Amino acid sequence: MSAVEVSYTVEGAGPPLYMVHGIGSRRVTWNALVEDLKADFTCVSYDLRGHGDSPVPPVPYSLVELVEDLEALRKRLGHEGIHVVGHSLGGQIGPAYARTQPERVETVTLLSTAAGRTPEDSAKVKGVVAAMREKGVEPVLKTLIERWYTDDFISRRSDAIDARIQQVVDTPEEVFLSVFDIYAGTEMLPWLPQVTCPCLVMTGELDGGCNPRLNTVIADVLPNAELVILENLKHSILIEGPEKVLPPLKDFLCRHFKK
Repeated sequence: MSAVEVSYTVEGAGPPLYMVHGIGSRRVTWNALVEDLKADFTCVSYDLRGHGDSPVPPVPYSLVELVEDLEALRKRLGHEGIHVVGHSLGGQIGPAYARTQPERVETVTLLSTAAGRTPEDSAKVKGVVAAMREKGVEPVLKTLIERWYTDDFISRRSDAIDARIQQVVDTPEEVFLSVFDIYAGTEMLPWLPQVTCPCLVMTGELDGGCNPRLNTVIADVLPNAELVILENLKHSILIEGPEKVLPPLKDFLCRHFKK
């Protein structure tokens, strides 16, 4: 399967920052951060294959193909060295890309992602996928929403919750399940030591699946990494807490970008 020409948005000026969303999400997930970061960075956000306005090639997809899509986009836009920030599945695509294209990557930021899962951890996440295959995605969405957002945010921001549900519903079910398989089946631990560029590892204190324990493992295994744990947030830190994500992210990027 060759790379697909993903749909993308470019905003701002400065060093290129490629922003990679997670399962069943869209590039608009980055909007709150882009509003601030575009003053200092060329922010490139895009819809993963099968998502949003991007083409929907036949499933199954692989992590290798998602990495190839990112490289194809970089070539299309003509950027030499890039910074990559990814959330959840995007937090696996970013370091996987840096592993295959080390000369192209200045930094990688891994947000709310997982590596070093115990057998119990793996069984839980694969159990969610199995339940969705059996019952359909929509019946399991309530469980996912409760894992992604705090109860307080769910009660206060029904608009944001409804928008997220709509994103998932609008994603072809076979695509959603295929990328969930990638996320559930990827174990980065054996190859993360090969990612030698500066890395920022960040997750929510209350994230059940991508918890501080796993993110501490990720930061310890990466040769050049910093770890930030965000208080009182679950998985969807870009939607519930962009104001908490921005300061450490911006500080990290500004320390490492070439003017």
